[in-house]
Amino acid sequence: MKSLEELKKIREEALEKIDLRTQESTTRIVVGMATCGISAGARPVLMAIIEEVNKRNLNEVTITQTGCIGVCRLEPIVEVYRKGEEKVTYVNMDAEKAKKVVAEHIVNGRVVSEYTIGAQENI
Repeated sequence: MKSLEELKKIREEALEKIDLRTQESTTRIVVGMATCGISAGARPVLMAIIEEVNKRNLNEVTITQTGCIGVCRLEPIVEVYRKGEEKVTYVNMDAEKAKKVVAEHIVNGRVVSEYTIGAQENI
């Protein structure tokens, strides 16, 4: 970086990319990354989701982290928000389950019911 003008240009380009991503996003995936989630294995789950979304070039998907979702005994927890649909909460996730959720739910629109909090509560 050689000047303040160059820094301003970099900032404007970054803001444009962020704005573009926000406008295109139709799906948001949230991974619980509080201490309870991390200790239960949330980091590999997050990385698997990121890798799978990138591999499939799913530009309309935003992946974020959050703190405690509130059901520590069911961590790692992943929540999927899609426009016009109810939130889906996946529990006891691992990297393989996360990849299946991306393939089935995000790509094909089919909720992976056996991984949801509703299925877990019925056990």
